[in-house]
Amino acid sequence: MGIILASSSPRRRELMALITPDYTVRTSDVDERAIRAETPALLAQKLAAAKCRAVAESCPEDVVIGCDTVVDVDGAVFGKPADRDDARRMIRVLAGRGHLVHTGVCIAAQGRELCFAATTKVVFGALSDAEIEAYIATDDPYDKAGAYGVQNGAAKFVAGIEGCYFNVMGFPVSRVYNALKELDVL
Repeated sequence: MGIILASSSPRRRELMALITPDYTVRTSDVDERAIRAETPALLAQKLAAAKCRAVAESCPEDVVIGCDTVVDVDGAVFGKPADRDDARRMIRVLAGRGHLVHTGVCIAAQGRELCFAATTKVVFGALSDAEIEAYIATDDPYDKAGAYGVQNGAAKFVAGIEGCYFNVMGFPVSRVYNALKELDVL
């Protein structure tokens, strides 16, 4: 029985290694646009479950961990920005206010499945147009939900965090660790 992280995210790989170095990576080709949910937190959980199940189908003897992260601004979902204008729009909306980051996690192990969403509140300080333009001119916003990486250049925008910091990076380390223990994987 091996552990498979069903994610191509370099941040998730780095954080998974904090739990165990003994895992492999396998990605799925789930059409995320086809998945809908009543709330952003449930959407993150459904996306994670779809990714987990897609990989687990071909690896039933292994433990598979699927994840997905969305940014929630008053119920509106901010995924990865489509382009520079979309990144600008997202950062402008986030500036000077709070938002929620939901990471859905689904773990399939030994015929069982455990799914949950972890939520962290993040507050951005006020930002000038020049700060926004300088940030979206970097590569940082374009592969992250909400168009920002808390561990990179957007760190200077974050005025406060309530909840798990690692969840904002897309992988709630402690919750995943405890779920793996609950499933007798670790």
